[in-house]
Amino acid sequence: MCFSSFIIARAPLPCQAPGESAFSSAPLTFRAEFAIIEPIPNQNGRHPAMFALKKTPGKDFILLNLSDPQLGDGEWAEGHPNRAILEGTVTELCRRVKPDLITVSGDLAWAGDDLAYDALADLLDSFGIPWTVMWGNHDNQGGADYIESVVKRYLTRPLCLYERGPANLGNGNFVIRIEENGRPVEGIIVMDSHDRAPYVNEKGEESMEWAKLWPEQIAWYREQIAALKEDGCRDAALLMHIPIYAYREAHAAAEKPGIDRKAITPAQADGDEVWNPGYESSFGVRHEGICSYPADEGMFGAILEGGLTKTLIAGHDHVNNTVIRHRGVAFVYSLKAGAGCYWEPSLNGGTVLRITENGVGEIRHEYVDPEAFRKG
Repeated sequence: MCFSSFIIARAPLPCQAPGESAFSSAPLTFRAEFAIIEPIPNQNGRHPAMFALKKTPGKDFILLNLSDPQLGDGEWAEGHPNRAILEGTVTELCRRVKPDLITVSGDLAWAGDDLAYDALADLLDSFGIPWTVMWGNHDNQGGADYIESVVKRYLTRPLCLYERGPANLGNGNFVIRIEENGRPVEGIIVMDSHDRAPYVNEKGEESMEWAKLWPEQIAWYREQIAALKEDGCRDAALLMHIPIYAYREAHAAAEKPGIDRKAITPAQADGDEVWNPGYESSFGVRHEGICSYPADEGMFGAILEGGLTKTLIAGHDHVNNTVIRHRGVAFVYSLKAGAGCYWEPSLNGGTVLRITENGVGEIRHEYVDPEAFRKG
């Protein structure tokens, strides 16, 4: 697949020659024409996108999302079975779907495991495909300084599309714009979902819960949506690690009661036997709870108000991979890639967005059997 040019300029690592991957001694074969471009301001002087990728007219643009690879330093050792499973899974996915962009929706490794972060980047670089990441709770557990140390290394990699974004929002809030004939056909909005946040329940009891998007981030999101609209974009996808509260609302509306969700296999997870009327197009399994902040942070209200974002992708909950269309928005749990932390071998692979000239045209999971990659 010869995919269209993407816009980025980065310096190679000091130990690398241009076009060479630290993951392999063979030079990269770039399936892109490199160009340098400044961020594109709209009429109000705002930057609707920090990066732009050009979609070839008449061809679909393929986004492959990987979630929660989460191997530690030791698991990246030569011959470790978890390394073999992750490498084999991602390689097979790239062979199958031929992505134009790879995104990783958080928990890249374990905070402090520098070798693991670099090894994952080497793996992604080895395919010669643009890639980007968002941070998960296990990444953010190292604190802002640790995230910044990883960011500095990733920014030396020519294929990594990443911006820190406004400093008051965390690290990694930015937009990638997919363009065709000069018009944005899809906005890919990447947001930092942080780690933990304080919560006070109705009894006044305090606890630390999974984090939420901050009010400043929701305001920033509204600005990006307005800018994309002004430039003629009609569709957007929001990618993050921790699901927003509305994932609970969507599942409560869609799931038929009285069913043991943990007993359902992917093959059984579609149709009116498991989903309520109006939600029969849903698919995927939910084998664990929805680990979001326990109160509505207001993000879904902003999404409905803006009207542009029709797809949400989250990771975090490794054995959930449901896709539910609720109130006009697809709530997607990405398929987990690899055996890191905890997993179910039958839920291994990646999630694909097929982007047309009209935005996201298809959402599907690509399952990869890990047995072929196990090393005894």
